[in-house]
Amino acid sequence: MGKITCQFVRPDRLLYEGDVASMVLVTPTGELGVWPGHSPLICALGNGMVRLHRLPEAGGETVSVIVSGGYAEITPDQVIILADHARRADDIEPDVVNATRDKAVASRDALPEGDGRRAYYENKIAWCDLLLQHATNE
Repeated sequence: MGKITCQFVRPDRLLYEGDVASMVLVTPTGELGVWPGHSPLICALGNGMVRLHRLPEAGGETVSVIVSGGYAEITPDQVIILADHARRADDIEPDVVNATRDKAVASRDALPEGDGRRAYYENKIAWCDLLLQHATNE
C-alpha cells in the first residue's frame, strides 16, 4: 500500500507530521481527495475540515483538522499544508470557544461602524463559529 508523507503546519507550530494513506483537503470550491501518486499541485485551502486517513499499521484512524485559509503543496509522495488557522477537531473545547467568541463580539461592538479594526474581530468570530460548528458535529 502506498503512503503520503504529510506535514501540517499552522503559524505557531507543527500540528501533524507523519505518513498517511490518503487525505481529503477542503478548498474554496469543494473537497479534494489526495492519494499516493497524485499529480503535483498547489491549492488554496478553504474553511472546513481536512481529514487525514492514517495507515492501517498506524491505527487506521482519521485525524480531523478544522482549517480556515492557507495553502497545500501536493507532490506524488508528500503533502505540505500551511494553514492560516488550524485546530484538531478533538482539541475543541466549546465553552472556551464560546467565551472567546463572546469577548470578540463585545470588542467588535465597542468599535464604531466603519472602523477597520472591526475586521479583525469579524474574522475571529467567524473562526469561532467554524470551530463550534464542527465541535457539535463530531
